[in-house]
Amino acid sequence: MNRFFKMCVLIATIIIVDQITKGIVQQKFFLGESIPIVKDFFHLTYVRNPGAAFGMGANSPGIIRIPFFFVLPVLACFGLIYAVWITRNKNFWNCLAYSLIFAGAVGNLIDRFSMNYVVDFFDFFIGTHHFAAFNIADSSITIAAIILIVELLFFSKKKEDSATGTI
Repeated sequence: MNRFFKMCVLIATIIIVDQITKGIVQQKFFLGESIPIVKDFFHLTYVRNPGAAFGMGANSPGIIRIPFFFVLPVLACFGLIYAVWITRNKNFWNCLAYSLIFAGAVGNLIDRFSMNYVVDFFDFFIGTHHFAAFNIADSSITIAAIILIVELLFFSKKKEDSATGTI
């Protein structure tokens, strides 16, 4: 099986799991309901996020929301698929990261187009200090960002050195 096909399977799996988990939360929880999984650290909490990461732009007017929450992400998805295709035989980690970002973006875009908000439910906190609630799609994007940072910091330099013949 070629890498592009494998990445497509991964993308589809993430999108499906993301949508199933969001559907379960919407069916089984009341908005704002929170169930402790690890007391005082991790709860499942049903949250609707009409904004971007950390709820940014949630109250923006339509003239801002439409381009930034609908148009640009769709255009970015086309760029991500192109990036997956281009890196499929060159760099596994970049190909994986672009695939994870694409899957996460599509998972959240499905919510935005169908409900005008994104369903979040993973709720981590210590005392009264909460991290923003998130979902599987957000997790996929975060893992991709970590992969890209590690690739940039630890492996790009080695590739440059080997390409230029320096040690």
